[in-house]
Amino acid sequence: MLILLPPSEGKTAAAKGHPFELSELHFPELNPARKQVLNALAHVSSRPDALASLGVGASLAAEVERNTRLHDEPSAAAHTVYSGVLYDALGYGTMTAPQKRKADAAVVIVSALWGAIAFQDFIPAYRLSMSVGLPETGKLASYWKKQLPAALDAHADGHLLVDCRSSSYAAAWSPAADRTVVVNVFQERNGKRTVVSHFAKHTRGELARHLLTRRGKAPQTPASLLTAAQEKWQAELVAGTARKPHALNIILPDSAG
Repeated sequence: MLILLPPSEGKTAAAKGHPFELSELHFPELNPARKQVLNALAHVSSRPDALASLGVGASLAAEVERNTRLHDEPSAAAHTVYSGVLYDALGYGTMTAPQKRKADAAVVIVSALWGAIAFQDFIPAYRLSMSVGLPETGKLASYWKKQLPAALDAHADGHLLVDCRSSSYAAAWSPAADRTVVVNVFQERNGKRTVVSHFAKHTRGELARHLLTRRGKAPQTPASLLTAAQEKWQAELVAGTARKPHALNIILPDSAG
């Protein structure tokens, strides 16, 4: 089983530590592409129109400025740097040592800057979204869509993929549909289902934690993933097709909101 996660928008910068080393990151096939994006990001972030180009407000000016010196910034494990709702719910820091080892082996983060990294890879905090386009690369989702298959297709071969990515990050790599289950979260109110973005992130984080900390064998099929999810939630499985992945729908009660 592999769990695909998006990065968090908000990041916790390392207070100390050595700068990142491309040679130490997983998926070294991506290093030439990573260098191009790093250089393009530094260039854009130094321009007067940097905030507009990166689609952020003035309150994030310091984070954008940090993009210009990422090679000198202290780094920390990705599971520490990424600190949004999903990662809080996943709670890596409170796992046991065996559970952390399982997470290190199972989690792949699809990133606008790095392409894809492992949970334990050391990175600096940065500001870049997959929806952004850089002059040297174009739209990052399209850029990485050309790069990621060479690194990730072989890594994913034979695994069940639990896809917890948001849509812009899912666009960057499409794994084999028959082995992929996209996780959707709905809230049911008065018999009607609605998408709940905040609770979707939280619930995907909870699902990832449950899969990594529960006893027993990790799910190997969409059906066994459904069984694992039903240990905690009301859930259903929508079968995929040759081109469309399966979908695990988790339905939250009205009280969740």
